[in-house]
Amino acid sequence: MPGFVAILVAELHFPEAGSLKGKRRHVKSAKAQLANRFGASVAETGHHELWQRCTLTAAFAAREAGEAEELAAAAERWLAGQGWELVRAERTLVSPDDEMV
Repeated sequence: MPGFVAILVAELHFPEAGSLKGKRRHVKSAKAQLANRFGASVAETGHHELWQRCTLTAAFAAREAGEAEELAAAAERWLAGQGWELVRAERTLVSPDDEMV
């Protein structure tokens, strides 16, 4: 088996951020924690111009589908339990056998 990748797209709202600098502090922290706690590769993929919103896309690679899905689910739960608001989250599982577009 070649492995699996779970992709988590999460939209976050930072009600306390009053500037892009304040937002960056939250985004940097979220990205570092996802990488350190869950082994994710993370990028900010949306809402770059807004002070209080961001979209993060995180990828979780694992040998088994269930393991990749559980990493993404645990990361989503962690994001939901922080001092910001998890507005929306979407998870997708892919494998090298899937057609890539």
